[in-house]
Amino acid sequence: MIKIAWHPIYAHPLPEGHRFPMLKYELIPEQLLHEGTIEQENLFSPDAVNEDLILLTHDKNYWGQLKHLTLSPKEQRRIGFPLSAQLVERELRITQGTIECAIFAKQNGIAFNVAGGTHHAGSNWGEGFCLLNDQAICANYLLNKQLASRILIVDLDVHQGNGTAEIFKKESRVFTFSMHGDKNFPFRKEISNLDVPLNDGVEDEEYLNLLEINLKKAFEQSQPDFVFYLSGVDVLATDKLGKLSLSKQACKERDKIVLQTCKNKNLPVQVSMGGGYSTDIKDIVDAHCNTYRLAFDLFN
Repeated sequence: MIKIAWHPIYAHPLPEGHRFPMLKYELIPEQLLHEGTIEQENLFSPDAVNEDLILLTHDKNYWGQLKHLTLSPKEQRRIGFPLSAQLVERELRITQGTIECAIFAKQNGIAFNVAGGTHHAGSNWGEGFCLLNDQAICANYLLNKQLASRILIVDLDVHQGNGTAEIFKKESRVFTFSMHGDKNFPFRKEISNLDVPLNDGVEDEEYLNLLEINLKKAFEQSQPDFVFYLSGVDVLATDKLGKLSLSKQACKERDKIVLQTCKNKNLPVQVSMGGGYSTDIKDIVDAHCNTYRLAFDLFN
């Protein structure tokens, strides 16, 4: 059975001005249940991740500042909202959800976290609404527990996975692949194992051609036994922050290319949802739900 991590705290609490894009965390499971793509038993609610697993990835001093809510005003501005105990708990549950999803993926081929994809969090910083890097922590968990030996992280959010690249810059067992807007946030890029910077306005055909070429390259170079996929839908033409021009159908085709490759290679894949900031919440939710619909067709 395909398992999906979800908890009510994913959508709450966030400061005024940040609540609209977070509605998707409530609406995605509601829509999937309503249409019959999933049943209640597909969903599970994660607890908070243990501190020792965080410290496999993040600096002890940085984690201490998060835990005790002592980040400076400048550091909080870099994250994008004021720090609170509930926001830290939210991140802890997201991270544990991704870890449990990775275990489920090894059993069932694929598993999803309705949130996650917090790829701007580096080893000793938070940034861009990201406090802890869920997929990086999970990758180090798998390596530490000898549940994987070579890992590929496929990051197709429109923003570079700078935190993920920084965390694994000296870790040869983790291959980071980021295909992102060249002139988009973060404006100081890190160096992934494979970066594919895109010009503003890239459309469907060019994007999908570049993905097919570079995804093949990433698999050939990494030879993974586990895959993480960050499936942000901020690549859509309707996205307020994305600067690309992809249709919803191309976004779905993007997911198919990644997930079909994992399926064909018999590789487990954990999927975190990443960003999405279209003006109409229906565009965000439908594009994310397409990823689930596709996975249930491919892996069931």
